Amino acid sequence: MITVPIDSTKMQDHLLHVKEDGLTIFLLENQSVRGTILNGTRMINQMRKNHQTGILETLALGHGYLAAALMTSMVKGDDRIALHLECGGPVGGIVAEASAHGDVRGYLVNNPIEITEPPKSFDLSPYIGPGFLAVTKYIQEAKQPYSGQIMLEHGSVAKDLALYFLQSEQTRTLFFLSIQFDREGDAVGAGGLFLQALPGAADGALERVSDRALSMPSLGEFFAEGGDRDALIAGTFRDPEILAHRPAQFFCHCTKGYFGEFLASMDSQARRDIREKGPFPLKISCQNCGSEYTFTQHEIASLLSP
Repeated sequence: MITVPIDSTKMQDHLLHVKEDGLTIFLLENQSVRGTILNGTRMINQMRKNHQTGILETLALGHGYLAAALMTSMVKGDDRIALHLECGGPVGGIVAEASAHGDVRGYLVNNPIEITEPPKSFDLSPYIGPGFLAVTKYIQEAKQPYSGQIMLEHGSVAKDLALYFLQSEQTRTLFFLSIQFDREGDAVGAGGLFLQALPGAADGALERVSDRALSMPSLGEFFAEGGDRDALIAGTFRDPEILAHRPAQFFCHCTKGYFGEFLASMDSQARRDIREKGPFPLKISCQNCGSEYTFTQHEIASLLSP
């Protein structure tokens, strides 16, 4: 991946004063509710820089990134989890994938999102519209991925993901996703919370936890002001049991070599057309991270030799 530098002096200084990105996984209610809290401020800013997103695009894709990162608490090792939201609104769709190692990547189907007037709120439902949400788990030991799908009801990544877990996995779940923008439109804070009732959870356990979660400050605002996620857990919930801390970052494993191999694997006619007609230099962009790789005519001639 080519990491585009965050060149804003203001944002560079701000990021020095917020806590590191990452996940904290914990248990509540006598180990009957699992929770995960995420500070993703740096992740969202790097995503925004690489994908060159505006405020509305950052909000929509950022919610996908935050949700995917939170769901990595459900996988381990080299496992991955992905969400794919396909919709009829101007957003077009959101794709986000995250690994148990904390690497998150993905893209908006429509970037920029075409709108006829400035947004009046941060409610994304008018821009998402009807559609479908799929969640796919890539488990290393499994012979094939596990995937489930629901029809969108809310036009909200958080609410529709909760609906997905209830309908597809019969698991009561809550998501809280938050990105805080300042007056200049900079994403100064980003975070999320994932709460899930475990098998055998007592009646009312998730509801009690949810009531406490609703008393929390806006996560985006909290992390923008330098808040610590473990301190927030301790101050919000009764007797939390911390299980693990994990990283979270915007990262894609694409390389120029990977795309070179892709070019070389094309059929002979396609290779001949590129070798003879170009364009030169040839530029290939990675959809998942926005990285652009450039191949000179000499490189193409070497890669696509007869």
